[in-house]
Amino acid sequence: MKKQVLVTGGVGYIGSHTVVELQNEGFEVFIIDNLSNSNIEVLDRIETISGIRPHFEEFDLCDRAKVQEFFKKHSGIEAIIHFAASKAVGESVEKPLLYYRNNLVTLMNLLEAMDQYDVPSIVFSSSCTVYGQPEVLPVTENAPVQEATSPYGNTKQICEEILADTISAYNGSVRGIALRYFNPIGAHPSAEIGELPVGVPQNLVPYITQTAAGLREELSIFGEDYDTVDGTPVRDYIHVVDLAKGHLKALEYTMQNKTVEAINLGTGRGYSVLDLVETFRTTSRTRVFYQIIDRRPGDIAVCFADTSKAKELLNWKTEKNLADMCIDAWRWQSHNPEGY
Repeated sequence: MKKQVLVTGGVGYIGSHTVVELQNEGFEVFIIDNLSNSNIEVLDRIETISGIRPHFEEFDLCDRAKVQEFFKKHSGIEAIIHFAASKAVGESVEKPLLYYRNNLVTLMNLLEAMDQYDVPSIVFSSSCTVYGQPEVLPVTENAPVQEATSPYGNTKQICEEILADTISAYNGSVRGIALRYFNPIGAHPSAEIGELPVGVPQNLVPYITQTAAGLREELSIFGEDYDTVDGTPVRDYIHVVDLAKGHLKALEYTMQNKTVEAINLGTGRGYSVLDLVETFRTTSRTRVFYQIIDRRPGDIAVCFADTSKAKELLNWKTEKNLADMCIDAWRWQSHNPEGY
């Protein structure tokens, strides 16, 4: 009998790629998504790739009654991968209450239901933003959690605390991993699924691809006066398929070990924004017009991961490089010029 897994936000960017990997490994997947930043056609695309259509329910996880109803109806679920959240740093500065409500209440509702309906494992989608601007690089999981530079980052810190405190209170009946991942980009190599935000992109790569495709006039790069090799921020970019496989490894670990862990998922190497733009230009053979503007509130200068713990505990490491990420992102944009 297939093991049943709930993926919240499973129609979104990272969630959809993770659903594909789960189905490829024989899991039966249930998705909850409110479609606030995703498209229902993703279900068709997942089915095209994997040959299997995941179960799907549309509702908001802030609705406690609907969460309870879901778990009453689906008593065989053994684990949760929790992606559903608002996720843009800049937007969180402008709309902090939206982020605190969406990101905290959804996790609390799920943890409550896990205890009541005997769901033992959860993998939580956290972020490297919990480190703020690290004092030592590459940053390990033992680095102190810094004061958050944005409401988004603060919600991830608070959620990790909620997760750890709740697992401790449940005395081993629930275990979990908070995956602190870095900057996911790219798309599935089939070009069936990729990053397609609703409205104006909040993340860098979809803005680059849409600018290259002529959908946006130019890219804005926030700041050129950081203490980096070219003055632009440096990040650890990770291919979304590598990241999805990391979630699968983390899920398998939580299903076998009574634990609460925080684990980095990244490549261990940093690239500047201009490095990324130039790699994209070269691999796609396109022009990307950009302008340098003032720094964006909440951004930091440099962050990249020490991935030793993921290699040791999860037997996981990345396989794709920056060029692969850019090639797959452009293939996705080229094959889906109008989105889904």
